[in-house]
Amino acid sequence: MSAEPRINDRIRVPEVRLVGPSGEQVGIVPLAKALELAQEYDLDLVEVAANARPPVCKLMDYGKFKYESAMKAREARKNQAHTVIKEMKLRPKIDPHDYDTKKGHVVRFLKQGDKVKITIMFRGREQSRPELGYRLLQRLAEDVQDLGFIESNPKQDGRNMIMVLGPHKKKTEAMAEARQAQEARKADAKANPGRSQNAAETEASDEGADVETGVQAEAPAEA
Repeated sequence: MSAEPRINDRIRVPEVRLVGPSGEQVGIVPLAKALELAQEYDLDLVEVAANARPPVCKLMDYGKFKYESAMKAREARKNQAHTVIKEMKLRPKIDPHDYDTKKGHVVRFLKQGDKVKITIMFRGREQSRPELGYRLLQRLAEDVQDLGFIESNPKQDGRNMIMVLGPHKKKTEAMAEARQAQEARKADAKANPGRSQNAAETEASDEGADVETGVQAEAPAEA
C-alpha cells in the first residue's frame, strides 16, 4: 500500500475536520466545502489523520511540503552518526618510533569520535610475559587520556591482549567540528587566493599519507 496521504479528489468521505493553511482549526465541514476552500486558496486538501473520525485534513502546498520533508530527511541522514570501531595492532616490544606512529593514529581516531580496539599480539616466548602487553596498553591509555578513556579493560584473548578506548567527544560533535574546520579553510582560501594552491596540495598530501598508513581504512595496521 502507498504511504502517500490522500489529497484533493482522492479523499472519499462525507466530511472532514479541517485545519487551515496557518494551522488554525476551521472545524468539521463537508468535503465539498473543504475542496472549495482549497481551490480558493490555490492549495491542496491533504488528509493528515486518516484514522480520525472524521478524518483530519489540512490546506497546504503539497508539492512544497514533500520537497521540504525530503530535504529534512536528507539532512538527518547526512548528520547521522554511525559508531565505528577502528583497530590498531601492536607488538609488546614495539620500538619507540613505531609506538609514536601508532599512538598518532589512535589520537586521530579518537579525535574523529571513533572507538579504538587496541590489540597486543604475542608471539613465541612473548606469550609467557603478558605483563609486557598490559603495561604497554596502560601506557597508551595514559598518553591519550585527554581524548579517550578505557571502555573495556585489557583482557587476554588467546595469543592476543585486547583493550578498547572510547572517545570523550561524541561522533556528532567531531563531525560538526570537522565541517566547521572545512568551512574555515574554504573561507581562508577565498580571502587569501595566493595560498589556496599550497593549502590544497598540503591537504592532498596529508590525505595520501592517511591512506598509505591505513588510517582511513578500517583494516588493522600491524607493527
